[in-house]
Amino acid sequence: MTTVHAASGGRNFGLPVSATVGALGVVYGDIGTSPLYALKEAAKAATHHGGGALTNEAILGVVSLILWALVLIISFKYALLIMRADNRGEGGIVALLALLSARNAAPGTWRAQLLVVGLIGAALLYGDGAITPAISVLSAVEGLKVDAPSLAPAVVPITVVILICVFLMQRKGTGFIGGIFGPFMLVWFLTLALLGIHGIVKNPSVLAALSPTYAVSFLLSQNFHISFAILGAAFLAVTGGEAMYADMGHFGRFPIRLAWFAVALPALVLNYFGQAALLVSDPAAIENPFYQLAPDWAHYPLVAFATIAAVIASQAIITGVFSLTQQSIQLGFLPRMHIRHTASHEMGQIYVPLVNWMLAAATLCAVIGFGTSDALAGAYGIAVSLLMAITTLLAALVAIQWGFPPLLVIAVNGLFFVIDCIFFAANSTKFLEGGWFPLLLAGFIAFLMLTWRSGVRLVEKARGRLRQPEEELIETIVGQCVTRLPGTAAFLASSPNGVPLALTQFVRHNHMLHERVLLVTVVIDEIPRVDDGDRVVITDVVHGVSRVILHFGFMQYPTISEGLELACAQGKLTGIDLADVSYFIGRETIVPTEKVEGMAVWRETVFAFLQRNAERTAAFFGVPTKQVVEFGTEIEI
Repeated sequence: MTTVHAASGGRNFGLPVSATVGALGVVYGDIGTSPLYALKEAAKAATHHGGGALTNEAILGVVSLILWALVLIISFKYALLIMRADNRGEGGIVALLALLSARNAAPGTWRAQLLVVGLIGAALLYGDGAITPAISVLSAVEGLKVDAPSLAPAVVPITVVILICVFLMQRKGTGFIGGIFGPFMLVWFLTLALLGIHGIVKNPSVLAALSPTYAVSFLLSQNFHISFAILGAAFLAVTGGEAMYADMGHFGRFPIRLAWFAVALPALVLNYFGQAALLVSDPAAIENPFYQLAPDWAHYPLVAFATIAAVIASQAIITGVFSLTQQSIQLGFLPRMHIRHTASHEMGQIYVPLVNWMLAAATLCAVIGFGTSDALAGAYGIAVSLLMAITTLLAALVAIQWGFPPLLVIAVNGLFFVIDCIFFAANSTKFLEGGWFPLLLAGFIAFLMLTWRSGVRLVEKARGRLRQPEEELIETIVGQCVTRLPGTAAFLASSPNGVPLALTQFVRHNHMLHERVLLVTVVIDEIPRVDDGDRVVITDVVHGVSRVILHFGFMQYPTISEGLELACAQGKLTGIDLADVSYFIGRETIVPTEKVEGMAVWRETVFAFLQRNAERTAAFFGVPTKQVVEFGTEIEI
């Protein structure tokens, strides 16, 4: 395995203006729809725990808290600090794990423990992915109740229909609508800003809450339980901010920062302060301050506008989950799944059917089970706050690995880690109100990831015991394979050393071999992308037998046929007609046993089930179906 450490910067992303507008649609779709529910829930938390009265002090304290949460967590921590920890321009929790070389850490070491923590963080994104579409679309559709309370029973059915359409749309790809995401969200953020200015002009005294003293004094004036409840509700304003780092590879560091500081942050702050100004003048507007901030004639158009924005936010998180799944599969954290590329010109346009429908089921269960955005708010935030804390911890370790002064890293990242932990503790108070739901989903995914990872290690150990060394292969070819078959045979090997089990079986049963033999191994390096010039490494084992190692990054799709075509084009493989190559692949059946070094038998049974239902090796690696020959092997773990 080749491990390459990070290099700062990214690729050429084209014009900064177009990339900045694009970032508004993909990166900030989630946080851009937070004004639909964040301040409302925080204000309700203040009244619910404060005796039922919505005071001016509470309103100013809450909006000040939201402002400084956006400044500290999103602006300072993510935009200026975390985004520096890139893996050749790519961000996200998987990129951090790759930078820390945690994937191949020996069991029991601190890096192996980091892998567990990182996989839990990755699993939390699945919990977030189920809640974000539910609360975003539901809160947008609830705007219908402002002018027509009689429509309240129709809110959930309408939301369910919209979400079903969103998930059905995934199989066709998002390229046909991706071009309008950015411009639409630009208009959305301008609308947020105009609505906010409309409210502030009517009550400019609310601008006093720009001072952090209002947030601090308000929290200190409450008892511990009330302060935590308010913090947990206010955290809803920053959910979605983690996409800034996760999507860095799609747009680049500068466009994402520019979109935040020039458009998203000012628009969000203006809108939150506009809602606060409305509540100061009319506390009864607490039921839906976002929609009541707009003139009466604009309510229904704004509902439609907000629903489209919520769909975009949902699309962004779904696409992010697809991307995370692909990266996790490449690095061996999840079993192989069918991944369909929906656009030949864009690597990021993928569709993972199994994940799509599992996510759809979880999202629809959340909508139907919780019923309102108020109820869903209890489920939202706990997974994101824990993910943010894990990201801060891993980024600190990366900074120390890169040579930054440990004391400085501990001081800076430690401060943000404490803030993350406070918000996580605050959100934990909502566990029984629904916070258990995303944690249950994340726990299930984390269990599958850890079980799959441990099972893969056990299988590789078992293969190692069965695998012939290369020296024996040479002796076998010289001594037994007197007859050579015409043509070329490619044997897929999981390891770049030793002899593939399929080749051992072929020689044992046939006592002959092809004139040309390729031992092909796919290696996923811990970098996002491998250049074509570094893709293929070929070494000769013995006359007529060559080992071919194809290197791919964790953001690339590992296609063996394309890799061999590249090797031929580069002159590294000659005299081979790829259309006539026979690919020999081992099809393994896992047999769980009660071995001391293995997992519990029930976990091994789960792993065997996952392995049995994983995407076929030939299909996953793009091997032509008509050229595949499979050999069955039983492996005990």
